[in-house]
Amino acid sequence: MSTRTWKEIKDEVYGNHGTQRRDQLEREFESFKIGILLKKAREEKHLTQEQLAILVDKKRTYISRVENDGSNMTLKTLFEIVEKGLGGKVNISIEI
Repeated sequence: MSTRTWKEIKDEVYGNHGTQRRDQLEREFESFKIGILLKKAREEKHLTQEQLAILVDKKRTYISRVENDGSNMTLKTLFEIVEKGLGGKVNISIEI
């Protein structure tokens, strides 16, 4: 029995890069990662979800949803949370 890498498993289950199912998986992962990064930054600033929500004029439940799944957030909201709420800076890259 040979050991398979995570990439091999993803290729087998979700298809190769460029296929619709694989691209969807990658997008969902990036959205999830944004939520995790926002939660980590909030915790490093010693802010509760409620405190962050007040800073960016959102509801606590919205901050919770963003931290659990960053996909339903506009870029404007991302910038507000990071810059206004957390005092940080957003860096975005595009790969072609």
